[in-house]
Amino acid sequence: MRETDSIRVLKGIGDKTQQLFLKIGIQTIGDLLQYYPRGYDIYEEPISIGEIEEGKVVTVSGTIFGRIQVNKMKNLQITTLYLKDITGTLKVIWFRMPFLKNTLQKGGLLTLRGKIVRKKDGCVMEHPEIFYPANSYFTKLNSMQPIYPLTTGLTNSMIQKAVQQTLLDISVLKESLPHTLIQEYGLLDRKTALKNIHFPLSKEDFFEARKRFVFEEFLIFILSLRKIKEREDRAKNNFTFYEQPTIDTFIESLPYQLTNAQKKVWSEIKQDLAGNTVMSRLVQGDVGSGKTIVALLGLMYVGLNGYQGALMAPTEVLARQHYENITKMMQTYHIPLKVELLSGSLTAKQKREAYERIASGEVHFIVGTHALIQDKVQYKNLALVITDEQHRFGVKQRETLAGKGGMPHILVMSATPIPRTLAIILYGDLDISVIDELPSNRLPIKNCVVDTGYRNTAYSFMKKQIAEGRQCYIICPMVEESEHLEAEDVTNYSQMLQEIMGESIRVGCLHGKMKQVEKDAIMESFGRNDLQILVSTTVIEVGIDVPNATVIMIENAERFGLAQLHQLRGRVGRGGHQSYCIFMSSSKSKETKKRLNILNQSNDGFFIASEDLKLRGPGDLFGIRQSGLMNFKLGDVFQDSILLKQAANAADKILRADPLLTEESHQLLASKLNQYLSEIMLEMTL
Repeated sequence: MRETDSIRVLKGIGDKTQQLFLKIGIQTIGDLLQYYPRGYDIYEEPISIGEIEEGKVVTVSGTIFGRIQVNKMKNLQITTLYLKDITGTLKVIWFRMPFLKNTLQKGGLLTLRGKIVRKKDGCVMEHPEIFYPANSYFTKLNSMQPIYPLTTGLTNSMIQKAVQQTLLDISVLKESLPHTLIQEYGLLDRKTALKNIHFPLSKEDFFEARKRFVFEEFLIFILSLRKIKEREDRAKNNFTFYEQPTIDTFIESLPYQLTNAQKKVWSEIKQDLAGNTVMSRLVQGDVGSGKTIVALLGLMYVGLNGYQGALMAPTEVLARQHYENITKMMQTYHIPLKVELLSGSLTAKQKREAYERIASGEVHFIVGTHALIQDKVQYKNLALVITDEQHRFGVKQRETLAGKGGMPHILVMSATPIPRTLAIILYGDLDISVIDELPSNRLPIKNCVVDTGYRNTAYSFMKKQIAEGRQCYIICPMVEESEHLEAEDVTNYSQMLQEIMGESIRVGCLHGKMKQVEKDAIMESFGRNDLQILVSTTVIEVGIDVPNATVIMIENAERFGLAQLHQLRGRVGRGGHQSYCIFMSSSKSKETKKRLNILNQSNDGFFIASEDLKLRGPGDLFGIRQSGLMNFKLGDVFQDSILLKQAANAADKILRADPLLTEESHQLLASKLNQYLSEIMLEMTL
């Protein structure tokens, strides 16, 4: 069995099962091996009943106290017993298992493993796994059962069996890393690492396997950046720019003063535009630091010099908002530059007319989504492309965007507050500018970290804000309920909240599984204040700017990284009203409280990112996924910052010794790198 073989070579996989695996992107044996678990069911040491926490899966041992009862409720038989130890008594219930009344005996010792949920009469363990006699649990102690991302019809057991069969039968499993690297950085060989990532015997086995694959992910990512930079360094600047006094007048006329950081970055952009090679610059600025006005200055500079500029937004709603804001500013300040909106929702006639205006040079700024790089769009003289961090462009994309002109300058905007040491590695193909000051007219967001008992108080506070004409966000980490995770889910939450808030307050629901048209319609309704509360997943991180929104409550805040929580918080505090952020956590752990308290004390994204970097470590099985091209399968740039730096050093060593990766020890690495670069190019042209 080889990695390139179809999964059909595995026993038990026929046509129907193959189609199910295809739905999750598994076509070959190699795909299956790289389909890592999203978590593990870990059989940990039993705890005392006094230590149980709501929402956690725990193991407890004790004596059966009193009689075991079986009651009927709506045609459902519920078996109830009470388990007691020296620290307290725990109510335990099972569904449709009346035989337990005869199986278990009063006063007997019992070990149970299950989820703790809160009911009206206190914490209850629901439908736990039973270990009887009690000491039989220790045969499973510390074992880790993989939990895979699934699709309808495909079970966790089906994936487990397929992976087990593959690991037993695979005959040719090539090592993708040079042996010298494995030795130098103390990494596992690939075969051992694959076995331990899927079926670890201990947490230590898992961490070692994860370390190996995170290192490899980072290495390939950084090698790809180095290759992109090599190619882009050769691009000559074919545009000529002259100073534009109109821009100085515009800056002086603004109702606020640019910060020193904004002025510095604007100076760096102008210097790049006048340089010998095309600009590749990242402008990194915290939420609300004023990156957009700096981007507009760049667009005005190229427009007033007779060229065109393109601004690419991640969503159609945001593109329309940029278009309206820029158009209004050009009119307000009497600047003779025209703006065009290009999006997928335009009619065929509207698109055709827009294409004509772009091709003729009648318009100076083109604002849109990925529609900007479609084949039908021909630019007269495109000189600058401004994107966010989710739309990174290489040479191929520059050529596509350039149309009849030369290679355009690229400016990437990022609100992800990554510490500079990591940003230099992650954005190795870009020069970096940082806007590290907030405008003086911004009111600091007021924060609070609370437990779930505060929820009704939070709802009352939201009602008061809405009565004053304001709007609110509520963020949940999931789209719908999962049997493995206890977290507030968007779909059910929004229905429940509508009942609580009453008919006078309209509640909307937004998540990533919706079609783009649906998402845009919801965001537009929220922007118009047709919806007063928006219950959403993290999809609103790059959502519309709603200055009227003053409250954001983040449910299960412990499930997010600090940097991501800070990004979410940035959805409010965008208008003249005082804004508030409520971090709601169901966790009682001291570590979680310590982490969340950093957000309570500071609104500085770069400080938060640095503190996050210090606090997070190998104790987290999986880190928070990054967006855009940093969407690693396992790696987390904060949690794995040391590995990231090691991979960067390794990449530089490899390229110094073998720039074209032609040596035998680098051939499989080169193959993976080429595949990765192809995927990047494909992703950026879709």
